[in-house]
Amino acid sequence: PPPRCGSIMSAPEQQQAQPPPEPGEPDPAHGYEPVAPHWFYCKVTDGRERWVPFSAQDSERLEEAQGSGRDKEDLVVPTSGGRYDVHLKKRQRVAVYWEEEVSEVRRCTWFYKGDKDNKYIPYSETFSEELEEAYMIAVTLDEWKKKLESPSREIIILHNPKLMVHYHPVATSDDWGSTPTEQGRPRTVKRGVENIAAEIPNGEPLQIDHLVFVVHGIGPACDIRFRSIVQCVNDFRSVSLSMLQAHFKKAQEQQQIGRVEFLPVNWHSSLHSTGVDVDLERITLPSINRLRHFINDTILDVFFYNSSTYCQTIVDTVASEMNRLYQLFLQRNPLFKGGVSIAGHSLGSLILFDLLTNQKAAPEEDEHSEEGSRATSSNRGIEEVKEILKKLQLSEYCDVFEKEKMDRQALFLCTEKNLKEMGIPLGPRMKILHYISSKMEMQHRAEPGSPSQHNPDSTDDGANCQYRDVGLGQVSANYPQLNYKPTIFFAFGSPIGMFLTVRGVKRINPNYSLPTCKGFFNIFHPFDPVAYRIEPMIVPDLEFEPMLLPHHKGRKRMHLELKEGLTRMSVDLKNNLLGSLRVAWQSFTRAPLPAVEGASTEAEGEAEAGAEKQPETKAEEPPAAVKEEASLINVGRLNGGNRIDYVLQEKPIESFNEYLFALQGHLCYWESEDTVLLVLKEIYQTQGITLDQPLPGSQ
Repeated sequence: PPPRCGSIMSAPEQQQAQPPPEPGEPDPAHGYEPVAPHWFYCKVTDGRERWVPFSAQDSERLEEAQGSGRDKEDLVVPTSGGRYDVHLKKRQRVAVYWEEEVSEVRRCTWFYKGDKDNKYIPYSETFSEELEEAYMIAVTLDEWKKKLESPSREIIILHNPKLMVHYHPVATSDDWGSTPTEQGRPRTVKRGVENIAAEIPNGEPLQIDHLVFVVHGIGPACDIRFRSIVQCVNDFRSVSLSMLQAHFKKAQEQQQIGRVEFLPVNWHSSLHSTGVDVDLERITLPSINRLRHFINDTILDVFFYNSSTYCQTIVDTVASEMNRLYQLFLQRNPLFKGGVSIAGHSLGSLILFDLLTNQKAAPEEDEHSEEGSRATSSNRGIEEVKEILKKLQLSEYCDVFEKEKMDRQALFLCTEKNLKEMGIPLGPRMKILHYISSKMEMQHRAEPGSPSQHNPDSTDDGANCQYRDVGLGQVSANYPQLNYKPTIFFAFGSPIGMFLTVRGVKRINPNYSLPTCKGFFNIFHPFDPVAYRIEPMIVPDLEFEPMLLPHHKGRKRMHLELKEGLTRMSVDLKNNLLGSLRVAWQSFTRAPLPAVEGASTEAEGEAEAGAEKQPETKAEEPPAAVKEEASLINVGRLNGGNRIDYVLQEKPIESFNEYLFALQGHLCYWESEDTVLLVLKEIYQTQGITLDQPLPGSQ
């Protein structure tokens, strides 16, 4: 029976189809020509079913597999850039990297127009074959007005090659079994995908240059339309493909690049499957039911992350999921040689930041150098302890500390009980403990809240970052290790700065960098209520603006230029007015001298000219100085010496009311061309590939 499924979904780009001279009309010279099939899958969204065309290249692959004659085997064909597998025999489309409802797949040749939105819906494969057979006979014998009855007792009439209709019955047949009649509004029937104006995407480049894992924030919904992380990342990926075509065309033509793959990482469902929702349900008040459930499902995620029990669940889930996805991706793409980056939105960025600060630096390098350097570092540490004991006039105990293999770091972890167990008498014990406590106190005073404040032996090179969970007041948890070293960490609408401040970090050591990740970009919308800056924590004594993210079309938005122009004009007017008032006041307070009136007038003119020039110079100098300062400012090693904070340009409509667009500002990143372009630019820059034309204002 013809399915009651919804419409065919449009895709961003339409395939350049090459239809026959007159689609659907027989050529007298050649007679009947078989219909060209195209493959579709049925997607269910909010209870509505839509038939979505596969890309041209995916459909060709499926057709090739279908025609291979291996019907008995369950052939699996990867589609949609390898993110979905089609099980050909079962006619099912299955997600590879995440959990999703299995979709029905159909080889489509005949379509009819739906009731609701006038989009075309494919007939079942079996009935399509019947229609094709009837059409072939009609064309061959030139006998039309063919009438067919569908399995659901609906009538299809083939009047001629250009007019074929489907009659849908007004009422269902009674128990006595009435004969099907041509009643109800006729619906158009079309043969071949080229006749239904379906927009078929060209597909994605096969080559993958870089892999990016994207971690969501609070709650199961990630944008203003309450869509999941999978749908939002799909949008981000689609925008990236269009940005590659627009800004990396030369590199694409020279086959230097393929594309960047973005994969979603979901931790919310694992957290809420622990049974905590049931416990919350018991204590939730019955009033304002929807609001309370919304808070339980979203905002409480922040509190869960600050609980050591659930923080462990969250970091374990994020790390294990990223490691699982990485291994699965390598299995499916054995030739992949590119790098891996990570991106986090909102709370997701904080989770990633905490994970990254607790990674062990360069594990493979440590393996090679560990054996050679272990003895040297151990000896150096013991020598330092001997120096301390000598300073405290306790040199006679050097052998005891050497026997226990005590280096400086171990010494500062000693308690009175430890020293007593080593056989150190009470007097020397007190001296050593006093030395340790005074050094600790000095360190806390010297740099409160610095990443290495917990360790009095720390240097400015940030090498002691493995203790950052204590130093930064992170929740006490066992932070798992990732199976790779991320190239860049992108934070979208991130509260990292706020959380660090609340944890007691007043500033970040300029020499600190993430142990395994050398790139860090903090990207935010100017009206995002959840986003905070990072750079002022590194350079607290200097006020400077974040980097303005270049518009993807290569200039500032017009309303921002207009706003800047008006601001500049008002400054000039104010300066000129003040200059004129100053001259008027000077001439008013000057004593009258009739003998030198001419000189006085001349002096006034000079003073006026000078006064006019002076404010102009003052008005023009600061922007130049600020510009130079912004480009030369040193924001430390967190992003390899480059700027960290990047602010998006608000849209003209958003500038009318900041409060109205605050929530949208926090959820805008998934479809933001400017954000996607910065991500692509920085990723490909690590491979030595640049934009076709540098954007003004970009670094």
